[in-house]
Amino acid sequence: MEFKDYYKTLGISRDTTAEDIKKAFRRLARKYHPDVSKETDAEKKMKEINEAYTVLSDPEKRAAYDQLEQQGFQAGSDFQPPPGWDAGFEFTGQGFSDAQAADFSDFFSQLFRNQMGPGARHTHRMRGEDHHAKIMLDLEDSYHGALRSLTLRMPKLDSQGRTMLVEHTLNVRIPKGVHTGQVIRLAGQGGPCHAGETAGDLFLEVHFNPHNRYRIENKDIYAALPVTPWEAALGATIKIPVPDGLVDVRVPENSQSGRKLRLKGRGIPAATPGDLYLVLEVVLPSAATEKARKFYQTMAQELTFNPRQNLGV
Repeated sequence: MEFKDYYKTLGISRDTTAEDIKKAFRRLARKYHPDVSKETDAEKKMKEINEAYTVLSDPEKRAAYDQLEQQGFQAGSDFQPPPGWDAGFEFTGQGFSDAQAADFSDFFSQLFRNQMGPGARHTHRMRGEDHHAKIMLDLEDSYHGALRSLTLRMPKLDSQGRTMLVEHTLNVRIPKGVHTGQVIRLAGQGGPCHAGETAGDLFLEVHFNPHNRYRIENKDIYAALPVTPWEAALGATIKIPVPDGLVDVRVPENSQSGRKLRLKGRGIPAATPGDLYLVLEVVLPSAATEKARKFYQTMAQELTFNPRQNLGV
C-alpha cells in the first residue's frame, strides 16, 4: 500500500485554509467530473480528488493526516499505519463504515474505516454530541487497574480557517481487566449541551502500547521463555516473572525451541480471563572459553545426534 499526498492531489499547500480547499476541489471537479470532462482518466482522477477532499475538508481527519505525514512518509512510498498513529485525537461524527470506505483507496480505508469505533452512537439533536478517542495504555494497567492522566487533542478551525489542535487533560480510572477494543465511557465529557439538555459522552477505545517482552492477542499474552539446553533436555522447574507476579513453570523434558507452555487464566484478567503462552527458546552457552570448547567437542564426539536427518543428509 502506498502513502498518498492529498495536498498534491488537490494542488494546494499544507497551510491552505478551509475555504481555499473548497475552491481547489470545485476547480478540479469542473475539469475532471466524468459528466463533463474529456480527459481519458477523468473517472480515476475524480475518485482521487474526492478522496483527498473528504480528508482535507474535515478538520479532524486533516489534523490526524497532517500528524501522520509529519513522520516522514512520502507520496508513493510503502506505507502501513504505525501502531496507535491516531491515539489521543478526540473525534466527533460517524466515521466511515466498511461499505463507505470501499469507495476510496486502501490507504484511506486503513486510516479512517470505522474511525468512530465501538460505543459511539447517534444522539438526540439537542443533546450534546458524543465524542470518541483512541487511547494507548500499558499492559500492566490491565492487570492492576490504574488512574491515568490523559491529554487529548481536539482539531478545530481557527479564525483564518486553518486547522489547529486544542488540548485538554482529564483523569481517567482504568478498570482492571480492560482489553484491546474495549470502550470506556465518560458520561458528560463529550460535546457541550444545549439549554435544558445533557452534555454528550466521551468514549475511549483502549489499545496497548507495544511491550518489550509481551505480545498481546485479544485477551491472550505471548512471551518468549529462554531456557538452557539442559533445562530443555532434562526438564526443570524455573521461576519467572509474569505481569501479575512470579510463577513456577515446569519445562517438560525433551523440549525444543518453539514449544508453547500454556498458563491458563494468566492472560488479561477479564471476566473470562485470557491465557499466557510461553514460547521456549533454547539458548546455547558461548564457546568463548577453552573449557566450553572442550565440552562442545566432547558432545560432538559422544552424542549421535543429527538435526538435519529429516533433510536426508
